[in-house]
Amino acid sequence: MTEENEHSKDSFLEKLKKKWGLRNFFQVIMVLIVFSLTGMTVVVVRPVVFSWFGFNDQTPFITKSITYLLLIFPMYQILILVYGAILGQFAFFWEKEKKLFNAISRLFKFKSK
Repeated sequence: MTEENEHSKDSFLEKLKKKWGLRNFFQVIMVLIVFSLTGMTVVVVRPVVFSWFGFNDQTPFITKSITYLLLIFPMYQILILVYGAILGQFAFFWEKEKKLFNAISRLFKFKSK
């Protein structure tokens, strides 16, 4: 059996473990739970935040989008670190956050010749 065939037979969790550089399946499950908890929390919090601003169906999409980017997106990043810390995966998520921050900051850097 070739290495390619062996690799293609890896389970979904095994592929995630390798991709994320995790040590065991418990870590993979904990990371997936952190993503789930964070996503569910944002689904509950976003309508509350939008109602504080008085947003409704007539509120322009661009207004909602800007508010989402300025408030909800950063909240997601904080929540993922909090849940990651609670479930013992802070180091994993901290590394991911640093990479995300660097990628976003590169968008705003101007290259001069």
